[in-house]
Amino acid sequence: MTENNLLSLSVQSEIGTLEAVLVHYPGAEVENMTPRNAQRALYSDILNLSIARREYEQLLGVLQKSSAVFRVSELLSTLLASEVHKKALIGQICAAEQVPDYFDYLINLPPVTLATILIEGLPLKISTLTEFLREEYYALKPLYNFYFTRDASAVIGNSALICKMANNVRMREAMIMDAIFGSGLFFETRKLNSYQLSQHNPDVKIEGGDLLVVREDILLIGNGTRTTTQGIDVLVKEFCKNGTGKKHVIVQQLPESPESFIHLDMVFTLLDRDKAMVYKPLIMDSSRYQTVHIQIDNGRVSRISSAGGILSLLRKLGLDLEPVVCGGKADDWDQEREQWHSGANFLAIAPGKVLSYARNVHTLEELSKHGFRVVSAAEVIDGHYDLTSPGRCVITLEGSELPRGGGGPRCMTMPLRRSPVDW
Repeated sequence: MTENNLLSLSVQSEIGTLEAVLVHYPGAEVENMTPRNAQRALYSDILNLSIARREYEQLLGVLQKSSAVFRVSELLSTLLASEVHKKALIGQICAAEQVPDYFDYLINLPPVTLATILIEGLPLKISTLTEFLREEYYALKPLYNFYFTRDASAVIGNSALICKMANNVRMREAMIMDAIFGSGLFFETRKLNSYQLSQHNPDVKIEGGDLLVVREDILLIGNGTRTTTQGIDVLVKEFCKNGTGKKHVIVQQLPESPESFIHLDMVFTLLDRDKAMVYKPLIMDSSRYQTVHIQIDNGRVSRISSAGGILSLLRKLGLDLEPVVCGGKADDWDQEREQWHSGANFLAIAPGKVLSYARNVHTLEELSKHGFRVVSAAEVIDGHYDLTSPGRCVITLEGSELPRGGGGPRCMTMPLRRSPVDW
């Protein structure tokens, strides 16, 4: 913390000991969904909230053992207690979502009530025939995806990047993150707003699930349905401005389908200084999806070239990562099935200490072969396993409902601060 009690943001790796993290506890917004609007909400199924919350509490319990945990809803409520910040955010939301008639109603609500509405949604007031025939229930739609806090913002180095979401149903998430990081109430950081940097170019899209800070000088980015080449160009331009010396941006193209390939962190995540979880068919096998190496030298792009895959390129840059195969090596079906349920989506809370879903048994078996002790979240929460004990471990969360939203532990967490890694 700084002298003025603001948390100084710093993320220079994917595996440094997690000191502070931002999360959103799933609430009524998850249940404010019907089969008719599930697809619009970017879901393929409807979650059972009570079970999803029980599973999420395991994630929270583990995080609270090791890190300072900030909740979006609490930060938002505090922010909205300021008339200046409240007026700015509500004005922006009402303009963007074309509901100016609701401004006066929203601005007069108490902060906690208003924060709840901005996340859980605001039912439409039906006063005209046109509104009645629209068959739209919400003036402000629920933020069904907000428990995936990774996507709307990302900390890269000491900067907070506000992401430019691929789908408008998630735009309010980015607005809330922009207000929180830009308020000066909670964090000391340099804020970068992708909407402003792109001058609102519709081709620019960036989401946090595609951004991996591998090392201080290496940024790994997925290029697929949620992060476009134009979005990466904007990000590279900003990466160039930040410091001197040599830097590297590695871009991995992703397939447009299946939907489980939505972000890079669904096929590749870091586990330790020398290990990475990979979805073998895309990361290790021959495919038509390119890996591109962008070299930056003293603030300018010096070369762009094709590379022979993420692992071989990282090896050339001094990071020799042993791949651990999602779903195990024995069966292609196991790999495909477990990748679908976020089997490659790991969150490191320290080097070699990672979180995963218990349901992906073949992936866990593969981790065990690579020296990871399999520990349940309950063992950590109850104190039967000490996170500071030596050796690698994978902490398992129950996951019957949460994975149905389309993400894993990395998706549900947005690191604010990690300790430096001794490479």
